[in-house]
Amino acid sequence: MKKKPVLVIMAAGMGSRYGGLKQIDPVDEYGNLIIDFSIYDAVAAGFEKIIFIIKKAIEEEFREYIGRRMERYAEVVYVYQELEKLPEGYTCPEGRTKPWGTGHALLCCAEELKDAPFAVINADDYYGKSAFRTMYEQLSRMEDDDRCHYAMVGYELYKTLTDHGHVARGVCLLDEHGMLRGITERTRIEKHGNLAEYTEDEGECWIPLSEDTVVSMNLWGFTPGMIRELEERFPAFLDRSLGVNPLKCEYFLPFVVDELIREGRADVKVLRSADNWYGVTYREDKERVVEAIRRLKKEGVYPERLWDEKSV
Repeated sequence: MKKKPVLVIMAAGMGSRYGGLKQIDPVDEYGNLIIDFSIYDAVAAGFEKIIFIIKKAIEEEFREYIGRRMERYAEVVYVYQELEKLPEGYTCPEGRTKPWGTGHALLCCAEELKDAPFAVINADDYYGKSAFRTMYEQLSRMEDDDRCHYAMVGYELYKTLTDHGHVARGVCLLDEHGMLRGITERTRIEKHGNLAEYTEDEGECWIPLSEDTVVSMNLWGFTPGMIRELEERFPAFLDRSLGVNPLKCEYFLPFVVDELIREGRADVKVLRSADNWYGVTYREDKERVVEAIRRLKKEGVYPERLWDEKSV
């Protein structure tokens, strides 16, 4: 019998980005964080098990401020992304403090997934109700055959920008059937008037991106075979990267997906979302998120008190 989809939430970077979990700002007057809304939507869509990927150093705070509340609504499991979790024969370079990236994060929860299909999200991004519903439905029917079949929720680039600085986005190339042909990480995209433009040379030259550009915000859906692919490719990544950039190289999940597509070993269905993505890239972004949540409650998308017992 096929196992039910599992939700994996990448939260290992929360402590470092916010200066300690106690500093995370709520986005409504009841103390809810962005992650509360993602989990609320995921549970409503059908997800019953949640795996939090965290660092051991933030475990106590994470359980206190987030985890224990969520244990009332879903099965909750914690796994730890630590620098020393490397394949046999590899050691962490002296002086490295940066995590190994999103691909490595998933490898840290391989034992807990136990052959179940799974969705992956960032802990501090708001994805929208429809994203979790369509992803759960897709995962419930996806099966691998002679190749792996994955899914990704794609957003309109212009709905993911900030007015307060630059952002990094995975810019997607789609075919006529809505399948992902490739994904390119653009690490500096800025909003210039009514245009979105990116640079690869520290702002010497800016290249415009069209309004219909689709981007990944790291909401992926995978069949169990993805873990095997990540395991098999990680040593080769370390061999290539440790000699070049030992302190900052990262094993990015989109890079592995892109490799699999180019090799013809996997395809990725892009599930288009009409919802706005929200996140707090800069402190000034918070008010926009607060206002969006207030509006969504007024429209009836969420109850006034999110975790009212009768509301899930």
